[in-house]
Amino acid sequence: MLMSRFVVSMEKAKYATLELVSVVILCLCNASAQVQCQKRSSINHVSAEADPPSPSPSRLLVPQLRSRFQKIILSILFGIITGLICSLLFACIVRCFIRFIARTPILKGPVIFSPKIAPKTLQSALANETDNQLLGSSPNGKYYKTVLDNGLTVAVKRLEPFEHGSPQIQSKSVKRRMQQELEMLASLRHRNLMSLRAFVRESDRFCLVYDYVPSGSLQDSMNRVRENQLQLSWEVRLRIAVGIIKGLQYLHFSCSPSVLHYNLKPTNVMLDAEFEPRLADCGLAMLIPNLDRATSGYGAPECFQNCRYTDKSDIFSFGVILGVLLTGQDPMDTFFGEAASGGSLGRWLRHLQQAGEAREALDKSILGEEVEEDEMLMAVRIAVVCLSDLPADRPSSDELVSMLTQLHSF
Repeated sequence: MLMSRFVVSMEKAKYATLELVSVVILCLCNASAQVQCQKRSSINHVSAEADPPSPSPSRLLVPQLRSRFQKIILSILFGIITGLICSLLFACIVRCFIRFIARTPILKGPVIFSPKIAPKTLQSALANETDNQLLGSSPNGKYYKTVLDNGLTVAVKRLEPFEHGSPQIQSKSVKRRMQQELEMLASLRHRNLMSLRAFVRESDRFCLVYDYVPSGSLQDSMNRVRENQLQLSWEVRLRIAVGIIKGLQYLHFSCSPSVLHYNLKPTNVMLDAEFEPRLADCGLAMLIPNLDRATSGYGAPECFQNCRYTDKSDIFSFGVILGVLLTGQDPMDTFFGEAASGGSLGRWLRHLQQAGEAREALDKSILGEEVEEDEMLMAVRIAVVCLSDLPADRPSSDELVSMLTQLHSF
């Protein structure tokens, strides 16, 4: 028992001794720390009296870092801007090179689109102008009937698109543009279009080669009708009208981009042996600046007021042709220049239609059965709508195909 108490007392003494030693050590550490602080303060005081104050290293490091950061940012921006400029220049060079490679070369000699025509044969036939039969002429050129060495008969239009001595004749850009347009027109294929079979570019003119149509134009046929040399029934005239509007429908809706005729009139509507119409000179008025365009009798009013031409301008010209087929009258007749007629074929038809006297306008040579007369009166109404002064009031060629093909159902 005593022994255990002695051991416990000894352990307590041991712990107390350890606590005392630790307290002494802490005191010594505090004392040494105070001495060092006093030494440092005294050293700082002495150095402050001896030398002027100098900035700390941290304060010197901040401006240096800021300057380096600004230099890095400027270097990055300069690299980005330089890279963009170089990329743009490289892209422009590549684009110009591709355009130069892909541009259409200016072809020399005959450009043929039909396997039936040989270049040498066509060139030799065009060189012998004395052997070509003159079919007609216009302010822009002449029209010939030409027989090739292989026996094929073609129609040739010699067009002079520019005045003699014009600088545009030698312009490569103009030549290339006209060649591209002619190649596009040669790609048009429809039973109611005159297909361009070939063209030849000469120094100051173009020779356009088409299929030869022996029956002539609608203008020729209507002149023969007025002279009582030819009879055209209402059925044939309706077939001609439907064929014309189907040709316009193809140009306006089936071609991409759409093609406008620009110069629709009876002289540009060719008739084959079965009186199936085929439109000629499609788009040439846009291609050739001074081409003889539709006269005041067939041109839409907006073409003369603000020189604006749309697909509805073609519809107006078709309306005049439909009026010619119905009445047998020539819109250039002096009668339509008088005030009593309203000044044009279209206004005359509109006046009679509104007065309920449309029958008075019909060609007497085609009046016969009552059913046909009803169809013709309905066709007069269609022609009057096509001849509206505002383009928005005229139907489209797509709508007109349905109207005319359904006339037999009225």
